[in-house]
Amino acid sequence: MKEIKVPELAESITEGTIAEWLVSEGDSVEKGDPICELETDKVNVEVNADYSGVIAEFVKNEGDDVEVGEVIAKIDENGEAGGGSAESSNDKEEPQPKEEEKKAEPKKEEPASKDATEPKKAGKEQKVVASPAARKRARELGIDLNDITPTDPLGRIRPEDVENSVKPAKADNKTKAENKEKSSNSQQEFDKPVEREKMTRRRQTIANRLVDAQHTAAMLTTFNEVDMTAVMKLRSQRKDQFQEKHGIKLGFMSFFTKAVVSALKDFPYLNAEIQEKEIIKKKFYDIGIAVSTDDGLVVPVVRDADRLDFAGIESEIAELGTKAKNKELQIGDLQGGSFTITNGGIFGSLLSTPILNSPQVGILGMHTIQKRPIVMPDDSIEVRPMMNIALSYDHRIVDGKDAVQFLVRVKQLLEDPYDLLLEG
Repeated sequence: MKEIKVPELAESITEGTIAEWLVSEGDSVEKGDPICELETDKVNVEVNADYSGVIAEFVKNEGDDVEVGEVIAKIDENGEAGGGSAESSNDKEEPQPKEEEKKAEPKKEEPASKDATEPKKAGKEQKVVASPAARKRARELGIDLNDITPTDPLGRIRPEDVENSVKPAKADNKTKAENKEKSSNSQQEFDKPVEREKMTRRRQTIANRLVDAQHTAAMLTTFNEVDMTAVMKLRSQRKDQFQEKHGIKLGFMSFFTKAVVSALKDFPYLNAEIQEKEIIKKKFYDIGIAVSTDDGLVVPVVRDADRLDFAGIESEIAELGTKAKNKELQIGDLQGGSFTITNGGIFGSLLSTPILNSPQVGILGMHTIQKRPIVMPDDSIEVRPMMNIALSYDHRIVDGKDAVQFLVRVKQLLEDPYDLLLEG
């Protein structure tokens, strides 16, 4: 019997949740075949079989949290598909009692005989949904599986259920009473119908990291507004030619990415991070672009954005966005960003305070474009397409002066985008 363990995933990922088993117990698999989908805090990955054979037992169930190196299933290299190899082998371990029963036919009617009642007991067990390990442990302890209440929501008896059934009744009753009291207390405040939904691992990680960022960093946010007239005019003039040449639309994100990279060169502490008592100023510009998916927010990274032109940036963003929505992102797509841009404007957000993507020390928030009356330099009033922008930063290493000037620099570049075209 061979064990299937959770493989090494990435340096920063040590655990995950079994999202779905792709095979069933008794199925035949070849080495390298995917057997389950593992949900981590960043991406979903498939766990492959390390051996060829038959799935003998699931040690872990869907929804269970597992760590790297933990056994999740067992494979019988000599088993036959559909035969329940592990269970069949357990049945073959007890051939002698059955032979003795056939020879001692007059004793079949004696209910007091343990050997005589064993086949009936085994027959009852077959109607119970239990793992092979649980059945074996129940036989060792002389426990009827029908008397065990499973904790698994699907009704499957696991070895720990068998172990718990032999604890003193007093302790068991006390535990049940405590659980009942906790359940009652947690639901007392709801007098009307509610729906409970287990948080996915990704959602749990997002929640923990956002709280950690607020507890760890001295986070402040500064705001400004951008007149998008020039960018929108340039896009209107060049969009058809741009798409014909590069096969992709010219969007706002390439303008903002270029503006951020240029501003980071002028204010390097916003492209840094803190490691213990050192400040690490990064000499590369890997810009994270926040993407909303059904499973939560992910931040794939556009590598070396300073070396890409507008078409290169738009292509990278489109590809990463598609991979995110199709759950095809790899670990490497999400690691190592130096600064993040998030666009709440696509959902209609007018103003917000983005939270840092630790260990980064800066994040730029874009918002929806809204036409507003603006007083021009000659005191005339014009209606202009305006966007609020927000910069959240870690005040431990970024001074307010640098943060404000960084945002002003971004504003200047967007209001005169021809400089960006020259730099690009």
